[in-house]
Amino acid sequence: MSYRLTDKIFLPLVLAVVLSASASAQFHQTSESTDEDTRIWLEEVEGERALSAVKEWNTRSLDRLENDDRYANFFEDALKIVNATDKIIAPIHRNGYIYNFWRDENNVRGLLRRTPLDSYLSSEQPEWETLLDVDAFALKEGENWVYGGTNCLPPEYDQCLMALSEGGKDAREYREWNYNLKSFVKDGFYIPEAKSDITWLSEDRLLIATDWGEGSLTQSGYSFEVKILNRGDELNEAKTVFRGERTDMSAGSFTIEHDSGELIPIIVQNLTFFDAKYFWLKDLEEPIRMPLPTSASISTYFKGQLIVSLKDDWTPSSGSTEFAKGSLISFDLDKWLKDQQAPEFTLIYEPNARSAVRRVDRTKSKVLITIMENVVSRVYQYEFEDEKWTSSLIELEGSGPAGIMSASNQTDLVFLSQAGFITPRTYYMSSDIKKQDSFTKIKSAPERFNADDLVVEQFEVASSDGEMIPYFVVRKKDIQYDGSNPTIVNAYGGFQVSMTPSYAGVRGKLWLERGGVYVTANIRGGGEFGPSWHQAGLKTKRQLIYDDFIAVAEDLIDRGITSPRRMGAIGGSNGGLLMGVMYVQRPDLWNGLVSQVPLLDMLRYHKLLAGASWVGEYGDPEVEEERDFLSQISPYHKVNTEDDAPELFLITSTKDDRVHPGHARKMAKLLEEIGRDFVYYENIDGGHSAAANLRESAHRTALEYIFFNQKLVD
Repeated sequence: MSYRLTDKIFLPLVLAVVLSASASAQFHQTSESTDEDTRIWLEEVEGERALSAVKEWNTRSLDRLENDDRYANFFEDALKIVNATDKIIAPIHRNGYIYNFWRDENNVRGLLRRTPLDSYLSSEQPEWETLLDVDAFALKEGENWVYGGTNCLPPEYDQCLMALSEGGKDAREYREWNYNLKSFVKDGFYIPEAKSDITWLSEDRLLIATDWGEGSLTQSGYSFEVKILNRGDELNEAKTVFRGERTDMSAGSFTIEHDSGELIPIIVQNLTFFDAKYFWLKDLEEPIRMPLPTSASISTYFKGQLIVSLKDDWTPSSGSTEFAKGSLISFDLDKWLKDQQAPEFTLIYEPNARSAVRRVDRTKSKVLITIMENVVSRVYQYEFEDEKWTSSLIELEGSGPAGIMSASNQTDLVFLSQAGFITPRTYYMSSDIKKQDSFTKIKSAPERFNADDLVVEQFEVASSDGEMIPYFVVRKKDIQYDGSNPTIVNAYGGFQVSMTPSYAGVRGKLWLERGGVYVTANIRGGGEFGPSWHQAGLKTKRQLIYDDFIAVAEDLIDRGITSPRRMGAIGGSNGGLLMGVMYVQRPDLWNGLVSQVPLLDMLRYHKLLAGASWVGEYGDPEVEEERDFLSQISPYHKVNTEDDAPELFLITSTKDDRVHPGHARKMAKLLEEIGRDFVYYENIDGGHSAAANLRESAHRTALEYIFFNQKLVD
């Protein structure tokens, strides 16, 4: 969400049916439509019978993959990269310190640490001060703690709530932590494990939405009630200040840090994943609706102006100007707080058909807007003077996509980053953003693979409705265009998540350096070209997203880059659903598919964990028209038992409390019953990332590349 203005968690930085088969093909159909899914027992996360099946599948799959002659080298190469001690540290700056969460082979759960800014800038090996050793802390408490970041009170950001997750789950408990004391606060605030939303109001007061007990959660598993908790009070003594509806997705809050230093409390009623109402909590008692459409989101506050991002075309009630979807606009918040009269809105930025706002930051004297132009991001600085916004591009020494690493409204110190598919990350710093050409290079990451003979190209292809879909190809310069090149295609295609160029050392070492081709497809559903790109594939229009991916695959074949024998694909979460759809709709295009932490049962997804919160994206299985469409794309329900199919590698986590592991489990059981080959790996830790530590991350990644070598290279 884009409404978190006060660094809630800043450490660590942490979303027409075309079928290939003939009309006479036989499809597997579960009896779920009558609530009699015979594999529903696999949804019991810790069930003895379910875990027994998981262990059997794990053993069979690991025996095959880990006994491959290449596995040991793949794992060691991956482990060496993720545990490298020469990694450059992302410059997350607060009050003269650079903060970092560090993990390596000796610190599996990690170290929360910091170093003075001067030490960070002047040395390749800064003098780090350890604030919390999570491994030692977990051992002391006898718990499987995974560090989840800190939520701190501005402007000092020393008084915080630290999130701790059991095994990497989304549900976390919070304990009060103080960076000055370098310790937890004795008898401080404590919030039990839940999917909570917490905002500091003052040193002794919090706004909280959490699990308040029976009947307090929405279908999505989040609270719809916001309360004020005073220091020293028990949770059951908290005072209710806002109550939404059980049919909402969730409720939450944040504060706007005014130029005066005052924290202005804002309540957010999340109606769906994409729509919300915003309320100013006047006098900490009266929620007053803000003058925004539900599809808008608040970005930041600057010099009295509240900056807002639009997801739809909108004409404010105060005027005749229509603002285009994807635009950034602003209004005088100070004036509105005084009189609550309909404000005048000012345009900051309006995108074109091939550009989009990626994020908005601010410093003491500038607003920094990262804009994607044909999927390559650049950073612009904006000023507000004489009731007008003006802008200029920030020029950097290097080439490639740029983005913000750290910026604060307390100073004009800014850190930018730059990286590409084959270009390691470089960090730039400006100590005073007000000065022109003030950015200088401060650190560059070491190369993790040999990229001397690699090249990056961007192509585009027409999808089923004629829309041009861009995609990147990373390859050896001298490949033969005879369809013989092992190729992995990656995409996401949902929730307005953009797939942009990025440097991945393990991918480069295990795949690109060995001659593999890697493709990133910027299909619809993402945010590469703004809200319209995302909205084109919502709900019953979702087949367009899958058509986009199919078009990219077919174009790779037409260009001679690869062939179905040598082509595979990988995606996680919503991208895991994409892999499932490819498995049932176009099995002829692939020889191996990796589906990570996937959604696959699209007729029950809304009943599993956070699934109900995604109805705005996928559609509601309880609505007849939307259920009819979902039944046609649901991979679990559309497995074709007659056609040959590529081998499917299903990856999930027992601790994933976002996308239920039952999706992958039930698909595996179905494939087992009909005699299909498949590979399955379920990590007992790791949450939705499916990897709670670096060693497990290296292990899982090595398994994936062994699978792709077996299917696409051998």
